[in-house]
Amino acid sequence: MSQLHPTLPTTRAFVVQLRAQPPGAPLAWDGRVEHVVSGQVTHLHSLADLAAFISRVLTDMPTPS
Repeated sequence: MSQLHPTLPTTRAFVVQLRAQPPGAPLAWDGRVEHVVSGQVTHLHSLADLAAFISRVLTDMPTPS
């Protein structure tokens, strides 16, 4: 495996934090997501919000040479 092109590059790493829900409550997509390398952050209220943020950040990133 090449160290030049890791299979999981840090430029594609995100941290997702979800608010704790009361016991027995359904899963709620309420929290925040942060792109580790750029520090871009957004609050999310749905799985669609999460997917849109990740898609936007990865689309805006320059492609590696």
